[in-house]
Amino acid sequence: MRKPLIVATALSFCSAPAALAQDAADADNVYDRDHLTVGVGAIYGPSYEGSNDTVVSPIPVVQGSYKGIQINPRPRGAAIDLIPDGKDAKIGFSLGPVAAVSFNRNRRIKDDVVRAAGKLDAAIELGVNGGITAYRLLNPYDSLTVSADVKWDVNGAYKGMTWGPQVTYMTPLSKAMIAAVNLRAHHADDDYARYYYSVTPAQSAASGLPGYEAKGGWDTMSLGALVGYDLSGDLRDGGFMLIGAVNYGRMLGDGKRTPYTSLRGSADQWTVGAGVAYTF
Repeated sequence: MRKPLIVATALSFCSAPAALAQDAADADNVYDRDHLTVGVGAIYGPSYEGSNDTVVSPIPVVQGSYKGIQINPRPRGAAIDLIPDGKDAKIGFSLGPVAAVSFNRNRRIKDDVVRAAGKLDAAIELGVNGGITAYRLLNPYDSLTVSADVKWDVNGAYKGMTWGPQVTYMTPLSKAMIAAVNLRAHHADDDYARYYYSVTPAQSAASGLPGYEAKGGWDTMSLGALVGYDLSGDLRDGGFMLIGAVNYGRMLGDGKRTPYTSLRGSADQWTVGAGVAYTF
């Protein structure tokens, strides 16, 4: 059994693998060989983490596999899995580098008060991802993956570390359609929390928000669902696929208590998205 193909993370709010809908022995399967997926999507969601204002943002899709090494999308980034699974493996493992860019409160801030507090620098995050996947749980083609990303800011923005565990279950619904659900959480250290959730004296004077000193901890959790539909009617032959997804997130801890959320935004974070991808 090959590694799962990640498509939904490219839409920035849900990780979900697209797998075979039928036995690969019955037809040529593009995902069993070297392949590349490219495409574009759009998400409609909060303008910053904790905002109750929404914006539309384009999201590129890039995923592929070469000699068993996979490139899987992350929100505004990518992860590389350096451990190939055997074709008939019941359990698979993943391990490799991950990189992403965070534009949280860096641009497109619709709230005048939050914008007055000042634009933050974009963060460039580098780290490692790892996980384990169980195949063929409820049917011959489903999978359950437990994984985590650990990342450090190397651009001098928040200058700290985050880590995010997640659980993803995928199952095909037909030869042409897949569905997935994803549960994930985000843990931030004190440096991250101070940068994004604290209100410094200067920010308070500029915006009128009360001062606030934030500390690290679990700051978000989310539950997402995705459906993908292959336009040819068969996932195995590649080509064009339509993707739709919805995600509910909840701000926690100081991510919820910060004035940026509690006074100017909302702890409830809804995101919807759609996209199209082409695999060859």
